[in-house]
This record gives sequence, C-alpha cells and structure tokens, in this order.
Amino acid sequence: MAAATECGADASAPGNDMSLRKALSPLALRVVAECPVTKARACDLTLPHCAVSTPVFMPVGTQGTLKGITVDQLEGLGCQICLGNTYHLGMRPGPDLIEKANGLHGFMNWKRNLLTDSGGFQMVSLVELSEVTEEGVKFKSPYDGKEILLSPEKSISIQNSLGSDIMMQLDDVVSSTVSGPRVEEAMHRSIRWLDRCIAANKNSDKQNLFAIIQGGLNAELRKVCLDEMTQRDVPGFAIGGLSGGEEKNDFWRMVTLSTDHLPREKPRYLMGVGYAVDLVVCVALGCDMFDCVFPTRTARFGSALVPWGSLQVKQKQYAKDFQPIDPECQCHTCKKHSRAYLHALFKSDTAAMHHITVHNIAYQLSLMRSVRRSIVEGCFPEFIRTFMKRLFPSRDLYPGWAVDALASVNVTLE
Repeated sequence: MAAATECGADASAPGNDMSLRKALSPLALRVVAECPVTKARACDLTLPHCAVSTPVFMPVGTQGTLKGITVDQLEGLGCQICLGNTYHLGMRPGPDLIEKANGLHGFMNWKRNLLTDSGGFQMVSLVELSEVTEEGVKFKSPYDGKEILLSPEKSISIQNSLGSDIMMQLDDVVSSTVSGPRVEEAMHRSIRWLDRCIAANKNSDKQNLFAIIQGGLNAELRKVCLDEMTQRDVPGFAIGGLSGGEEKNDFWRMVTLSTDHLPREKPRYLMGVGYAVDLVVCVALGCDMFDCVFPTRTARFGSALVPWGSLQVKQKQYAKDFQPIDPECQCHTCKKHSRAYLHALFKSDTAAMHHITVHNIAYQLSLMRSVRRSIVEGCFPEFIRTFMKRLFPSRDLYPGWAVDALASVNVTLE
C-alpha cells in the first residue's frame, strides 16, 4: 500500500491522486517493534488521512468537537486520530447535513483520522430509553422523545455519511456487571450483527469496519466470539464489553485472553480505557488503541493529570503557587500559566477548564509517545517500573490487579 500522507497534509492538494488512493486498501498495519518480555508492540497504522503511531490514545469528541479544546489545538498537540459519536451526531445535526459538508472531517475541519463508534454503547448509558430486538435497538430520543430504530444497517449508513476512517460495528452491549443468559445472547447477536454491518458497508474501499469482541467476563463466551469474529475479513478488532464497573482482576484477564487470540497483523482496540495505569498495563497485555472521556471530563472538575497522579487546581494550596501544572510538560498551558493563575481563574471563568483540558490531552498523548519509544528502544519493562514508582509513593500502594497483570507478562514490580 502507498504511504499515507503526513498528518495534517491536505489530501485534496495538487499531486494527491485521490482515485488511486480510493482503489487501495484503506488500512495497513506494520509492526515496528515488539517487546521481548511483554506482549507490547509498537506499530505504524496507515489510515486514509494519515499514519498513526501506536500505542495510541484517542481523545473523544462526542458531537464533532472535544469539549474545551479546538481542532487547531488538538492538531498542535500532535493528535493523529480522535473519536466521534454516531448516536449523538446521527440525532443532531444528522447525517444528511454532515454529508453535505463532505463528512465529519469537513464539518469539523479536521484533516486527520476519525473513528466513529456504532451508537451501541447507548444501550447501556441510555438503557432506560432503549429496547433491544434482533432487528436493532429501539431508542426514545432524549431530545424530543421520538422512537428511533438503530439497526446494524442504519448504524453503518450513518457512519458512511460521516466518512470516518474507522467505523465500529453495531454490537449488542450489556453492562460488564451483568451475568447469565443475557451475556451469551448478546455475544451471539453481536456476531450476527457484524455480518449485517459488513454487508451494509458501501465504502469498504475507504472506510475500515472494526469488529467488537463481546462475551462479558465469561472466558468461554469470549473465546467463542473471538473464534467466530476472527474468521471475518475485517480490518481490525476491538475488545468491548469492559471498563463498565467490573472488578479489575476480571478486567485484565479478559483483555489478555482477547489479545492472545487476536491476529498479530491487525490492530487491537481496547474500548473505554483512559486511566494512566490501565493504559500502560494494557499495552503490556498487547493492546494498540485506546479511548476514554476521562482526560477531558476530569479537566472540567479542575483535575490536571500529572506523572504522580493528579493535581486539583481548585485546592487552596495552589492559590500562591507560581509553578506550572507540571514543570516537565511542554504543552501551551504549562508554558504560559501557573497553578495560581488557574486556581484563580477556575472560580470565575470557564477558560480554566479549557487550559486544563489542553494539558490533560497533552499528558495522555505524551504518555503514549513515551510508551512507544520505550518499546522501540527495547526498555519497556524498565519504563513500567519507573512509571509505577513515580505514580505511587510506596510499593504497598501498587494496585494488586496491576501487579498480577504485569506478572502475567513477565514484569515483576520491585
């Protein structure tokens, strides 16, 4: 496959043969380096708008924007791919309007990659408004109360209109805390819905459809789903149905079970994961891609992410503190503003949330770049140990699940 354009390059500029690019496969994965100790890997993921360096954290822009940050700022932070929400964008402003704007890229003026979810997560988050049948998910609109059917075909149709680089199949989502027959039902239905999504995709030459592995916390159901879905020729796979309140010991075991059975030559996306410890551990377990609203949501409460945990700028102790949030951070917020300024601003102006959001996204992206560099340089286990020591004041405070998960991939924490 031809090399992707550099991130930020204009795909419509003279010299770019769009007809040729459309004829080529819209995704390629090259494994650049693999950790000899853990299951971690660094890859170059080629997508239609630019190449993505993995492991990667993808910021979440629910309705065509990330709350508290502009597209230009996101680009300036080096973000190569972010998310849009099919359910919310499909409700309003609607796929027809967005398609007229040359898709979501044109609508939000974003020249890099986009991933859109299927809308299925709202089965859980808006469970009181939804009903699942074999046909699809019936929703009552939270905006006007009208009933809407989101079928696999409808989800793909909306995502085709949005024009995202990666589309997610519509899956039957149940909370990770649910057990019993409903979990098995949802797993088998997700396989059937994957086939319907594949058949419905009108843009397979330029949009990549990812399958979503389901099965809850049941290892046997996960294995059945993995075996079935990996027989489909889809460009990538997501690990779904986790990060919903389940015990962390159950969480990491389902993650590593999934990566054990997913093909090496395709990207592995762990959905809904964004805490720093979770990111580092799950890279060690073999995951490539992550997303979460955590860094932007926590910024709106005045919580800044730092290598030693978080810094609550609203606390009085920062009222006269003229240091940046993190003296080692190179983001615009840390270069220009002090903790004291942000503390004062938070009481009177929403710009404080904006500044902290910029910092938090910069922190997540920088963390993943450091993880990738350590994999390429062959020192990822050492990186993990240094990371954990800095985050936790003593060995006794290390989360037991993280210690066990890392031990399963040959990393012993001192």
